[in-house]
Amino acid sequence: MIRSIIESHLSHRDEYIFGFANLTGFLPRKYSHYHYGISIGKKLDDTITDNLKKGPTLEYYFHYNQVNRELSEMSAMIHADLKRNNIPSFPVIPTISIGSEQYKRYLKTLSYDISHKLVATRAGLGWIGKTDLLISFKFGPRLRLTTILLEQNPGCQELPVEESKCGDCNLCVIKYPAQAANGLLWNTGIHRDLFFDARKCREKCGELAKKMLNVDERICGLCVSVCPKGKIRN
Repeated sequence: MIRSIIESHLSHRDEYIFGFANLTGFLPRKYSHYHYGISIGKKLDDTITDNLKKGPTLEYYFHYNQVNRELSEMSAMIHADLKRNNIPSFPVIPTISIGSEQYKRYLKTLSYDISHKLVATRAGLGWIGKTDLLISFKFGPRLRLTTILLEQNPGCQELPVEESKCGDCNLCVIKYPAQAANGLLWNTGIHRDLFFDARKCREKCGELAKKMLNVDERICGLCVSVCPKGKIRN
């Protein structure tokens, strides 16, 4: 039933991926009664992403935010459908509101209570790349993610991905304007800060957004654009 509810909301199935994750032991205590999760990814437009040559464009900025809004709305609708079928769930939207208490906590560590990328790797959808992006098997890093937590098992079948598949490729590291990545490969035993400097990335994204878009945001997209896994058309 859970799978059919999700699929009923995917109007263009080829633009989405989704999977089910066993999250036992991976969530903060306040969410510990949710043992499972749904990870849903929506593909970013290739033409818009390909045009990111020197930094963010207004077209990418608006597209990025539009996809986030679509995923937020979809999560809410799936949550409502699950509730109507007496299936407890908790939607985790793609982004949080600036100025909220959750955002203030985020600024301290630049990490969230629930990581969309973690849920996606546990659902077998991809791995974490060298610039801390989810590299999905189908779309590479060209996607945005949302998560819905569940108490009951939705039918987990895929094996979690527990190590990087980037190999010797360092294109994103070389092209990354913030120079925030050192090229180390991710695995479930390594902390993000050992291979990626999130604060350095955030500062450079803010600088580029102000310079190129005249907005007070943190957005870039260059490492999304250059990744060879994203350039493969499926």
